[in-house]
Amino acid sequence: MPDDSLVDRLTLDIDRAPDVTVVRCSGELVLGVTNFFYDNVRELIPGTKRIVLDLTDLKHMDSMGIGTLVRLYVSAKSAGCTLELINLGKRVRELLGLTHLLDMFKACGEQGVRMP
Repeated sequence: MPDDSLVDRLTLDIDRAPDVTVVRCSGELVLGVTNFFYDNVRELIPGTKRIVLDLTDLKHMDSMGIGTLVRLYVSAKSAGCTLELINLGKRVRELLGLTHLLDMFKACGEQGVRMP
């Protein structure tokens, strides 16, 4: 459970479809909410083969957020699930590029996910 003072820093909107689960992230993926983020996305892995994280409304991410994305990637890959990122903001794209992690995540185009 995230710290009460940080609870509003990150919200997740989860849409499930038979072939893909989309998680729309809003706010900040930072220390204090990373366990909340990890737990909520991790529990989706057994029920789907493809998880797409829509980062359109993600305003900020710190090193703990990057580490959490890596943890989710490893968990998904180990379970035979793909983890993809879409709609990366400039700052998030720069962070992933600087850490040489951008290529690790399969990047969909801006319109790469269709929900029913």
